[in-house]
Amino acid sequence: MLDALQWFVDLGSIVVLPILIFIFGVVLGTKPGKALTSALMVGVGFVGLNLVIDLLGNSLGPAAQQMVERFGLTLTTIDVGWPAAAAISYGTILGSLAIPIGVAVNVILIIVGLTKTLNVDIWNIWHAAFIASLVYALTDNFAMGIAATVIYLMMILLMGDILGPVVNKFYGFPNITFPHGTAAPGFVFALPMNWLFDRIPGIKDWKADPETIQNKFGVFGDSTVMGFMIGLVIGVLAGYDVAGTGQLAVKTGAVMVIMPKMVSLLMEGLTPISEAANEFVRKRFPGRELYIGMDAALSVGHPAVLSSSLLLVPITILLSVILPGNTTLPFGDLATIPFLICLMAAVFNGNIIRTVIAGSLYMVSILYITSWVAPLVTASAQAANFDLQGNAMITALAEGGLWTTWMYVGLTKVLSWGGLALIGTVVLMGLVYVNKIMPNRQVAKATK
Repeated sequence: MLDALQWFVDLGSIVVLPILIFIFGVVLGTKPGKALTSALMVGVGFVGLNLVIDLLGNSLGPAAQQMVERFGLTLTTIDVGWPAAAAISYGTILGSLAIPIGVAVNVILIIVGLTKTLNVDIWNIWHAAFIASLVYALTDNFAMGIAATVIYLMMILLMGDILGPVVNKFYGFPNITFPHGTAAPGFVFALPMNWLFDRIPGIKDWKADPETIQNKFGVFGDSTVMGFMIGLVIGVLAGYDVAGTGQLAVKTGAVMVIMPKMVSLLMEGLTPISEAANEFVRKRFPGRELYIGMDAALSVGHPAVLSSSLLLVPITILLSVILPGNTTLPFGDLATIPFLICLMAAVFNGNIIRTVIAGSLYMVSILYITSWVAPLVTASAQAANFDLQGNAMITALAEGGLWTTWMYVGLTKVLSWGGLALIGTVVLMGLVYVNKIMPNRQVAKATK
């Protein structure tokens, strides 16, 4: 059974996701022909989205490496990036159990009414497998690894429930949410930062969303031109020649144009399924909502997200140099910064200045956490027979440096089972409050 499931997942997201979308569409009452068309459109959208993300990564990666070499950085922990982290996570028996556990947990919570999120983004359950692997590396206790998997999956569904209205309001994606292990923690980090910004004279009045910037700066505020200009700056910092700098600038400008179009294609395929899900729930579960949990890749095409992310690339490299005690050399996940801050931008309503300031502080915490947890990441990689390629210590910014990782590893280290029980209790209370208490209060208020 596990081998068959692993084979299915190994088909890749551009195959797995359309199959799941087709099945869900038919189950929800969509005509098979329409469900097939929608599923294929989702697959096409993800192919295009992955191509653009690869373009961004293949452009930023070498530029970042050049900046690292140019600044002469000699940090000892290498950021190998999320693809390596995902391979490590799924490379053990514990990791391979994450997907069936994730599906089971999701179905049970939907049946009992403790989540609104139907997570079809099963590939990204690797985030739960990653946390479980670190807990196991810390405790050498398989049962604790399983418990960490279950609790993490419940937590990410809770975040999906909370994020549904935010995703709809800022990105305009109805009935879509992002139970995504890289993106969701940034939303939580941004909430107190936004509260603070609203109380700082000057900063609270700054209007810096893409539309305002374009109105103020004309052509230089256009998202394509902004991407081009930021690419120029990164090329200069990397020490590229005129041709290399120009090519990087045009590619970053192209990403700003093409990525939103790929997201539009993907949403064109998802819309009929989303509408069918909404109708299905309305008929069978009156008063309940259902969000389709998707990859946060849908959000990274927003101009505020991309502009802020490109600015944060050189800032992150600079921070790695000047932060005392940091051992992490940012590299593999620099192109993943859009995923780290996409929901921060939603909290700040697209304000690029706030997103960059808060994103910089977020990267400070990420660099320190990822340096701290690197020995466990390295131990997990060795357990999964991952090739360290001669590196003594490895890590991954996009998951290894998040506050959620610090919470699970730190509390387990200090309190053992008690730490996981504490997290699980808080998560369960959150699910009950969001899905039971809040709806009942709203119904009571409406009937008065």
